[in-house]
Amino acid sequence: MTTKKIGNALRIGRFERTFEAELTARYEIPRLPDGPGRAHFFAAHAADVRIVITSGTAGVDGDTIAALPNLKVIVNNGAGVDLIDLPAARRRGIGVSNTPDVLSDTVADTALGLILMTLRRFGAADRYVRAGRWVRGGPFPYARDVSGLQVGILGLGRIGSAIATRLLGFDCAIAYHNRHRIDGSPYRYAPSPLELAESVDVLVVATTGDPHARHLVDRSVLEALGPEGYLVNIARGSVVDQDALVELLVGGGLAGAGLDVFADEPHVPTELFELDNVVLFPHVGSATARTRRAMALLAIRNLESYLDTGELVTPVLRPRR
Repeated sequence: MTTKKIGNALRIGRFERTFEAELTARYEIPRLPDGPGRAHFFAAHAADVRIVITSGTAGVDGDTIAALPNLKVIVNNGAGVDLIDLPAARRRGIGVSNTPDVLSDTVADTALGLILMTLRRFGAADRYVRAGRWVRGGPFPYARDVSGLQVGILGLGRIGSAIATRLLGFDCAIAYHNRHRIDGSPYRYAPSPLELAESVDVLVVATTGDPHARHLVDRSVLEALGPEGYLVNIARGSVVDQDALVELLVGGGLAGAGLDVFADEPHVPTELFELDNVVLFPHVGSATARTRRAMALLAIRNLESYLDTGELVTPVLRPRR
């Protein structure tokens, strides 16, 4: 495959390895340097940049947008755009794309895995056997059934809906909270996160990670879940008050938690490491080869569509003509 140089494009941040391979096989695009080299790059090349390619873990902040006076579009490899300053992009008429849908099933599978591992304590049971404790200590302690539980989903979008569908197979009763009630939804609507948490056994966080969602799951919501309740988060660490979560888990204020995301990744509160009622994943919600390739190819389709037509395939914000 012959690569093509795109002179008016710029890469920002480190890319997931599949996206890196697929993009570099097709295009030569310079990367924004880190450290002191960044200022020199902006001084020499900022006016030339029309397209930025980034990832969900890197983003594009307001200062970077301001430093690129002719920026027209931001192509993001990832469903989440919480690290892109969308208000700044909207004011400038800058288009923004993401990679929705292609990762919904895989992330929903991850959520289901976290629910099963946390409530049934499968990870702890595995460690029990490996440590030789089955021989020394006898049978593993009882765990909690998943079938028939009341489950609340905070954010009934593509991923949240896919999680709900899977849980129906476990005969779970589903409730949800969104900013607005979904017409025609078969699930019970809760007017607030607090009221949702008060009424369920498990709260699954599947909302977006935009600034409006910061600490949407605050101490009061966590306390409403109570010492028999569980939290599962496959959204963003910023949505949950992590300090309150750690305090309640350590002190017995929650029955357990399954976490794929954290407030300051890759750093995880060390207090959680010794808790057998907590399952910790290294942000692997969409980490399968098939899904990551589908995400990469969709991001590249957005880039190529903009180059060919001036439009994005999956726009979060449409570029101003």
